[in-house]
Amino acid sequence: MDQLDVSGSFDVHEYRHGLKLLKDDRGTMTLSNRKGFACPACGNEFETLFISEKRTSTFGDPGSPFCLVRTDDQLLVLTH
Repeated sequence: MDQLDVSGSFDVHEYRHGLKLLKDDRGTMTLSNRKGFACPACGNEFETLFISEKRTSTFGDPGSPFCLVRTDDQLLVLTH
């Protein structure tokens, strides 16, 4: 299982073959993990990936465990 590379910054375009875009707003993006990539925080497969370049974000109840990963310029939230 390939793990997302988050060293320095995360480039979503390197993984577009295995991620499906669900939502794209100014400064945020939500994607589904179609290929079964591993979470860079815990190593387990994740379901969805939320990427934010915003300074602040608000989340509802994800209904499942989640991991947070901080890159140089993004916050990644991975739900399992």
